[in-house]
Amino acid sequence: MRCFIQRVTEASVSIAGKQVATIGAGLLVLIGIGNEDDFDTINSMVKKITQLRIFYDEQGKMNHSVVDVGGDILLVSQFTLFADCKKGNRPSFILAAQPQIAQTHFDDFYNLMCTKMGNKVHKGVFGANMQVQLINDGPVSIWLDSNDL
Repeated sequence: MRCFIQRVTEASVSIAGKQVATIGAGLLVLIGIGNEDDFDTINSMVKKITQLRIFYDEQGKMNHSVVDVGGDILLVSQFTLFADCKKGNRPSFILAAQPQIAQTHFDDFYNLMCTKMGNKVHKGVFGANMQVQLINDGPVSIWLDSNDL
């Protein structure tokens, strides 16, 4: 699993001009599901994301998590995080999970995140052509690959 995490002051997802999800300050998480991913992978990534200390404390140090600051989370599925560009100019997505499996894992990810964060979690629509808007805070952007955890 690959996640690209961005600390934001706000973010939203629209489909065909209609806003389907919006958050205030917190994290926008783009999620790529791979062939090798399972529930243990999902659990590890949710735990890591909710515990990442990338929000400032009173002394101006990154010492607080999204949970600590009461932030929101917006989850967006993005299979293109598994793009392999080693050969030629057209990316290969052979390492990305098939859509049916990826959707199940994305739903599991969302449900587990909701268990930890409650109603602070929102999501885009799996498989849809989404337009994502955000105001990156910092900017702070973090790349997580489950193979590195």
